[in-house]
Amino acid sequence: MTTASRKNIYILAFTLLVVMLGYGMVMPVMPFLIEKLGAGGTELGWLVSTYSLMQLVCAPLWGMLSDRTGRKPIIAIGILGYALTMFLFGLATRFWMLFLARTLAGILSSAAMPTAMAYISDNSPQQERSGGMGQLGGAIGVGVVAGPLLGGLLSKRAFSLPFFVGAGLAALAFLLVLLLLPESPPSAQDTKKQPLSWQDIRRIFSSSAGLLLLLIFIMSFGLANFQGIIGLYAVDKFGCNPGQVGVLWMVIGAVLILGQGGLTGPLTKRFGELPLICAGLAGGAMGFILISLAGDFTTLLLALGLFTLALALIGPALNAYISRFAGEHQGTVMGLNSASSSLGRVVGPLLAGPLFDLNIEYPLWSGAGILLLGAFMAVSLLRSPGKSSQAGQHF
Repeated sequence: MTTASRKNIYILAFTLLVVMLGYGMVMPVMPFLIEKLGAGGTELGWLVSTYSLMQLVCAPLWGMLSDRTGRKPIIAIGILGYALTMFLFGLATRFWMLFLARTLAGILSSAAMPTAMAYISDNSPQQERSGGMGQLGGAIGVGVVAGPLLGGLLSKRAFSLPFFVGAGLAALAFLLVLLLLPESPPSAQDTKKQPLSWQDIRRIFSSSAGLLLLLIFIMSFGLANFQGIIGLYAVDKFGCNPGQVGVLWMVIGAVLILGQGGLTGPLTKRFGELPLICAGLAGGAMGFILISLAGDFTTLLLALGLFTLALALIGPALNAYISRFAGEHQGTVMGLNSASSSLGRVVGPLLAGPLFDLNIEYPLWSGAGILLLGAFMAVSLLRSPGKSSQAGQHF
């Protein structure tokens, strides 16, 4: 990786750090805002699923557009959209207003992440992509660590204040993209390249890339079971206050920094991407079980740490591995990647919300089962040399 490419990735990572700082600020507040507006687990599930449904539909379109127009304008649109919808969240006084803001957020913010991953692929040699994806994950983790602490302090004045501050931080990130982030290299943005045909897309899903997209869905489904209810789970089971919920998200962010920012690259180079994916899925299933067995706030934090570390190793490895199949269509394939992840975030909360209302442990048990299934599928891919050797064949 050249010095210029590394600098560009650092700029992108710092930009996402600023965005995720705003995201982290609202996480401790959301369960209390939902309850203040008279909603519960089922309504929270619909809120999360609507956002992910919009991402499912729109992310591949944004990805294809970035292949044709360039990465930078699409990333900028995504971050600006995130800023606008955070501001709308802060103005919400009814649940339907939250629902509308969340829908718009899914449409607009879905432009940022798949295009950012395509940008990493454009600027990184194949053997270093896991490390580049991990740097993005580490930056996101820093935001998730610092954000809840700031959000807990701001929420003491008003529940809406973290949303307004988050919108301001996202606006700052938008300016950073416009002023500092260069476009991907011309070789990665060849405007004469042919778009993927439906036959090409069918070939993607019928190859081992299709199985990888299914694994991304499984990982996202299991993670959505966790993210959608963990705040309410901590409040209902342990009587946590907003500050303690903020500590939960701070621990999650700290482990993300360690896992994605420091461990993913070296571990991938030593063991390869597929073994890391297998271990992460199995570890995530075990983490779910340990969370359900936690008897106090301290053991809950320890179980969350194990769960987050396992999942932190999977994401960059999966993203880097599937990028091998993309060739010149990094934006399109990363859009399909993001759509698979969004589908998991649609289905997961729709199941987790009603299950939570029945028994607060049920979402954790269902998440453990789906991640364990994914681990067995990853092992089958690892044992299939023919499929593994397809990596690097472009569409």
